[in-house]
Amino acid sequence: MTTLDSPPTATSYRIAVNVDTSYVEDQSDPRDNRYVFSYTITIRNEGEVPARLLTRHWVITDANGKVQEVRGDGVVGEQPHLQPGQGFRYSSGAILETPVGAMYGSYQMLADDGRRFDAPIAPFTLAIPGSLH
Repeated sequence: MTTLDSPPTATSYRIAVNVDTSYVEDQSDPRDNRYVFSYTITIRNEGEVPARLLTRHWVITDANGKVQEVRGDGVVGEQPHLQPGQGFRYSSGAILETPVGAMYGSYQMLADDGRRFDAPIAPFTLAIPGSLH
């Protein structure tokens, strides 16, 4: 007698992404339209299947509507493998020509069972302190 594996559920593949941002004043030069921001990302596997982060895709837009797209393998030179409940934190940065901008994107993940899925990164704002009300 054989048993059939139950089909995966929406909760099998779930990656939570939290973002903290800050303005890096000492690396910025507003006279040259150079605004440097750092962001710290915490990725947590809230699903039921271990998964590896393969690639990243970012869309970065400044207040002038200038769009930069960034694609690449892993994050900060790593492709973290996350067990259910496990997290990974890293910091990176972006340089804008305006004091306000936004980013969003996704990570492509590969679950240990061979399934690929995207972990969306909700839009977040990059802004110098006091520039938004």
